[in-house]
Amino acid sequence: MLIGPYVNGSVVTIGGVVGAFLGSKLPERLRNALPQTFGLASMGLGAMLIVKVKYMPAVVLAMVLGAVIGEMLGVERGLGKMAGATRGFIDKIIPPREGLSHEEFMDKFVAILVLFCASGTGIFGAMHEGMTGDPSILYIKTILDLFTSAIFATSLGYAVATIAVPQILIQLSLAMLATLIMPLTSASMMADFSAAGGLIMLATGLRICGIKMFPVANMLPALLLVMPFSFLWASYIA
Repeated sequence: MLIGPYVNGSVVTIGGVVGAFLGSKLPERLRNALPQTFGLASMGLGAMLIVKVKYMPAVVLAMVLGAVIGEMLGVERGLGKMAGATRGFIDKIIPPREGLSHEEFMDKFVAILVLFCASGTGIFGAMHEGMTGDPSILYIKTILDLFTSAIFATSLGYAVATIAVPQILIQLSLAMLATLIMPLTSASMMADFSAAGGLIMLATGLRICGIKMFPVANMLPALLLVMPFSFLWASYIA
């Protein structure tokens, strides 16, 4: 039974509601410092997964070709447009917090919608639970999302809580898809999948910290390529 997506989505709702209620009562220094900690935790978890790699050349090849495919398809740009299309719907239900212009609200809301729904941690964590039954990665993301949603909701209001809906749907879809793949995998393929996910999570952490703005969503096709590449590498080269 899948647990992680429901726990993660519930916490985003709770964090969004609590953060919107607190509003500007939260100290500015805390709102600035916490995202850096979130990014550091993502990088640490990514490094932990990378060391499990079995065939690094296959992982690197998958990452490179996956990034090329993502850039050509404009995955991140497309997600941004989809997020922007929800703006009018959100305004009808939950008006944006006063003090923010339409452009400011749009920029921040689109950014966090991509962050919560299309982050490397969420995509990889959902697929990992579907394949192994282990929700630990989504649990770690849940802890981060609780504080992240609360921090963003202090300025964007209750609209942040609505992000839980697409987030749960995306994670459930990925996890159920992964259950079909599991019988076809080997231990080395799973290790290389974890390593590719770790690289994406490392890039996500660097982006959150503002060190390097990696187009993380454009790297996601690598997760579809890495296991076939790992199998081919083990079969014909290793």
